[in-house]
Amino acid sequence: MILRQTDSAGRVTLWGIEVFLAMAEEGSVSAAARRLGASPSGVSQQLTNLEAALGRQLIDRTRRPARLTPAGNMFRRRAQRIWNEAMQARAELLSGDLSGMTDLRLGMIEDFEADVTPRLLSDIAGTLTHCKFLLETGPSHRLLDQLESDALDVVVAAEIEGAAEWMQVHPLLEEPYVAAAPRGAGAQGLDGLQELPLIQYTQRHLMGRQIAAHLAHHRVALSHRFELDSYHAIMAMVASGAGWTILTPLGYLRAGRFREEVDVLPLPMAPLSRRIHLTTRAEALQEMPGLIVDRLKPLLQEMIVEPAFAHLPWLAGELRVL
Repeated sequence: MILRQTDSAGRVTLWGIEVFLAMAEEGSVSAAARRLGASPSGVSQQLTNLEAALGRQLIDRTRRPARLTPAGNMFRRRAQRIWNEAMQARAELLSGDLSGMTDLRLGMIEDFEADVTPRLLSDIAGTLTHCKFLLETGPSHRLLDQLESDALDVVVAAEIEGAAEWMQVHPLLEEPYVAAAPRGAGAQGLDGLQELPLIQYTQRHLMGRQIAAHLAHHRVALSHRFELDSYHAIMAMVASGAGWTILTPLGYLRAGRFREEVDVLPLPMAPLSRRIHLTTRAEALQEMPGLIVDRLKPLLQEMIVEPAFAHLPWLAGELRVL
């Protein structure tokens, strides 16, 4: 389909390209609008303007989900290059003066949302005085998916296997998995714990899949009846004597109200650990990731590592800022 040329012909804008790329990935005007923080009517108008400027229909919006036309597929490759170059240019201009940065889309793992994240935002806001912050909290796999789709600029999340070439990764924290059991139940190690069901962290999330794979690899078969996605709910059930669980010191600290009612022990099987990284697109933000890492590491030492050592001194050497 060839569209009639209008007065806007030739006016291809970066905003129009960003809208087009969001629409191509999201598959609907409403989803693209939510991602961009714009109105559906504004997104629709930008797409119309872009198609008029190029003289071709780029997206078939009559289908559900909307799909790129052959012309849209051809333009998408060029549009992504234009957008990447524009973001690189912005990063280069900002690299000498970070205070000029105007937008930062930050994704933070849920484990940090109550304490570390507010402190970090308050800290870097003092440097980025003109910056508008968009914060997204959630499980690691979801945040990394949003980074890949360019919906976020920087993500703090658990490490995944096989990091892509486009990722720039900065290690932050390493923590071991531990066992949490009702008071006195873990004194006999794994044999004693096997008398209770395992309360599993959900395998819909990366951490749950990592735990399940570790148990399977070491041929540890445990009975379980519950699979939950809330540290507080899991720890509440452990405290009530309903079972035991495997989690990390971060999970233990988040459910602090149950600390006096549970025993936290080294994992009664082969050890397992995970790493938390700051991840961004390679060279996309120049010096910005390093700034966040430099601000974040002291906060992790103060707000995670030292409180954990105070309650669980045997974690020394296993829980550490990298």
